[in-house]
Amino acid sequence: MKELLGRFNGLKTQLVLVLALTASVMLQGCSTDNNGTDAKTEGVAENAAEAVYVAPGKHDELYSFLSGGFNGQVSVYGIPSGRLLKVIPVFSQFPENGYGYSENSRAMLMTSHGFIPWDDLHHPKLSRADGMTDGRWLFVNGNNTPRVARIDLKTFETVEIMEIPNSAGNHCSPYPTNNNEYILAGTRFSVPLNLEKGGVGDASLDEYKEKFRGSISFIKVDKENGDMELDFQVLVPGFDYDLANGGKGPSGDWVFFTTYNSEKAGTLKELGASQNDRDYLAAINWKMAAKYAAEGKAHEMPANYYHNKLDHGTHVAKSTVKKKVRYLLPEECPGMMYLLPAPKSPHGIDVDPTGEYMVVNGKLASSLPVFSFSKMQKAINDKAFDGEVNGIPVFKYDAVLYGEVKEPGLGPLHTEFDNKGNGYSTMFVSSEVVKWNVKDLKVLDRLPVYYSPGHLLIPGGDTRDPYGKYLVVMNKITKDRYLPTGPELLHSAQLIDISGEKMKMLLDFPTLAEPHYAQAIAADKVAPNSTKFFKLNENKHPNAVKSEKDVSVTRTGRTVNVNMTSIRSHFTPDNIEGVQVGDTVMFHVTNLEQDWDVPHGFAIMGANNAETLIMPGATQTLKWVPKGPGIYPFYCTDFCSALHQEMQGYVRVSARGSNTPLKFSTGEKKPVPPATAAVN
Repeated sequence: MKELLGRFNGLKTQLVLVLALTASVMLQGCSTDNNGTDAKTEGVAENAAEAVYVAPGKHDELYSFLSGGFNGQVSVYGIPSGRLLKVIPVFSQFPENGYGYSENSRAMLMTSHGFIPWDDLHHPKLSRADGMTDGRWLFVNGNNTPRVARIDLKTFETVEIMEIPNSAGNHCSPYPTNNNEYILAGTRFSVPLNLEKGGVGDASLDEYKEKFRGSISFIKVDKENGDMELDFQVLVPGFDYDLANGGKGPSGDWVFFTTYNSEKAGTLKELGASQNDRDYLAAINWKMAAKYAAEGKAHEMPANYYHNKLDHGTHVAKSTVKKKVRYLLPEECPGMMYLLPAPKSPHGIDVDPTGEYMVVNGKLASSLPVFSFSKMQKAINDKAFDGEVNGIPVFKYDAVLYGEVKEPGLGPLHTEFDNKGNGYSTMFVSSEVVKWNVKDLKVLDRLPVYYSPGHLLIPGGDTRDPYGKYLVVMNKITKDRYLPTGPELLHSAQLIDISGEKMKMLLDFPTLAEPHYAQAIAADKVAPNSTKFFKLNENKHPNAVKSEKDVSVTRTGRTVNVNMTSIRSHFTPDNIEGVQVGDTVMFHVTNLEQDWDVPHGFAIMGANNAETLIMPGATQTLKWVPKGPGIYPFYCTDFCSALHQEMQGYVRVSARGSNTPLKFSTGEKKPVPPATAAVN
């Protein structure tokens, strides 16, 4: 009985927060407060409409990139308008343009588990130069089947996906160092690793504490073209690794990771992983880790992981399978890694623009601790440690603590910073954003949001010089915000003006799927470099056709290759005969246009994959296997001209073994009729 009472007392804080969360969710169904005020308009700036208005034909100040969570995509919104500009498919097939379906792009979704057409995309991170976003690339993580992807911001398309070995739940990922030297990716779930044969090993779940470990991957980034390469991994204690962020300025050589489940519980973690008073903030000196790896401290183990790249010359993705990986053990690399005691079950770790202060957002904490980097350095010199874990020193809490923000709110999740020395934290349970001063740790302002915010975005809020005008908060619950659409509702993003002393809500807009994090960048860092079209003379696709006179239809065994063109407003050829039932027909369609915003689509009846969308100057391949004889129409799916509807053709499919000759054509040119005299 005493043991049960002890466990109950140890869970007091969690129970209080859970009760508060339950109450808050119940209250969210109400649209008025105790004074009868309409909650939908409370806190909205009087001139909100004017502040977010972007006139027709004008452009937004900023691009924002919101993770799609369970849709595996990135959504691009203009700020301040909140207009959806584009959806970028990354880990999910996308019927709109054939990504993941077409023969050009299917290889992007290959993994050691086979073809995986979905993943859980959580954290977009912009590439950097000298601690500032540079507008070249966007890195994102795949949480479920561990992957890291790179999006090229010249074309706004996914150009590289790397599978992460020895990982499970690639959640605290992908975090760039200040000059893109490395992208760091940490595992959420610890698993047993087979160091002799490679990969995840087999162990009893009862052996969690003894055999399970985590991993943090160090991915090199080519300075010129952005190509990624897995350099080495650090095998870390068997906690769960949640989020990460890199230092800057004095702390620029360090990356910090929040961890939970220091208890190493393997079941019912809502209780088992909440027993200890504190979990840890892991601090890794990435430069020292790279030095240890270069000096031969790294071990090597077998591996089996895919690295997929899209070639912009051919517009075709190809896969390479990697068979080994290097790893470091912290216990063999003194000075590389330390643990800071942190509030239990921490989520976000955020470093202020000066690089001096590290904020840990403890979901079950009643205060918001701020750690000091300079005090951490002193604690290293003074050896102010309180034991170790797996040979990794654990700091004394007071030796590294700068101070605590008292009573910030209920359920702190994530913090970002403006350019005036202030932090802004989301409070999931009390449904608010709280503004506080980093130096004196005093709360300055609170603004209710609707409802249960997770992450927030300040453009450049994780850089050394934030764009301190706007904040976007991403809410997890949206009941009563928009017209109802059945039981499944879109999530809500709310735009807040942070330019003055008080926060002012300007706008809310629905978001696709469930954003977990977002990044934003000034439009003038990206827009001038945007690709308008691909140069036809640089198209290196093996089946590209750069002139209508060079089109062809050829047979090799049971495969028919159709090398064809599209241009406003016809295909060449548009009549094909001699295809037989069961043939594999490969349509290689080259878009001859050399003008911006004139893509052409290609679809054929009975195709069981998707259409394909071909940008000007590019070639895309669609695979089709007819199942029965007949006439099969094909057509352009993207409205391209006044005669778009006439942009179509036919394939005749004959029975297997028939004598119908293979032939193709585009109709004979008709003479231009004489001009008609004007009627008076």
